[in-house]
Amino acid sequence: MPADPPTGPESLRTDTPVTHLAMWSGPRNLSTAMMRSFGNRPRTIVADEPFYAHYLRQNPGLDHPGRDEVITQHETDPAKVAESLTAPLPPDIDLHYQKHMCHHMIAGVPTAWMDRVRHVFLIRDPRDVVRSFAKVMPEVTLDEIGLPRQRELFREAADRTGTTPAVIDSDDVLADPRGVLTKLCEHVGLPFDEGMLNWPPGPRDSDGVWAKHWYAGVHQSTGFARRTEKTDTVPTRYEPLIESAQPLYQELAQHRIR
Repeated sequence: MPADPPTGPESLRTDTPVTHLAMWSGPRNLSTAMMRSFGNRPRTIVADEPFYAHYLRQNPGLDHPGRDEVITQHETDPAKVAESLTAPLPPDIDLHYQKHMCHHMIAGVPTAWMDRVRHVFLIRDPRDVVRSFAKVMPEVTLDEIGLPRQRELFREAADRTGTTPAVIDSDDVLADPRGVLTKLCEHVGLPFDEGMLNWPPGPRDSDGVWAKHWYAGVHQSTGFARRTEKTDTVPTRYEPLIESAQPLYQELAQHRIR
């Protein structure tokens, strides 16, 4: 009988081929552009927020745009989702890229599958996250921007592997896409591909049904936009939230690839 797939630190050695790559992010954090970037690599498939439907089903009080459609059209069984994230790849596919929202990893979501994927953590200054999120949602909470759970997942990944997981900051990516992505690929054991810098505009079949509510900018994009200084202000009621989020962000930011 064939051996079971390796789990634990041995399965995440940097000298083994990467086949499943999980990008852990919060909302409004360049995560969809990163999905476009990796999705434009050859022989690659992507998963768009695979635990989102389960997260919404378990949180009936969350008034997210299109929530009923998300729950109806996407898998809500977290065990089935987890199984799909480490399933064998088709013969013409080398990489399964997974865009994850950290706060979707609520109690009851399986975690054993995480020992069989390589992890990257995508961060962004909390002030910019809150500024962007508040334009779409009537209220913003610390848990919904994902940083508390992101720090937990980062620490858990470090403990499991005995190494520091890769961290990238969205501002660094926008300032130097080629440089940061080249170093990221090297870090996780992938060859850099020029296709990661530009992609065709428009939606993708792999986009979640929530794309029409959240992905307008990405659908118009053909690459990473240059970072611009924000002139609009953040509502003052969110200042305590931002202050609470900064230490969480800084803990991960000290490890970021530059």
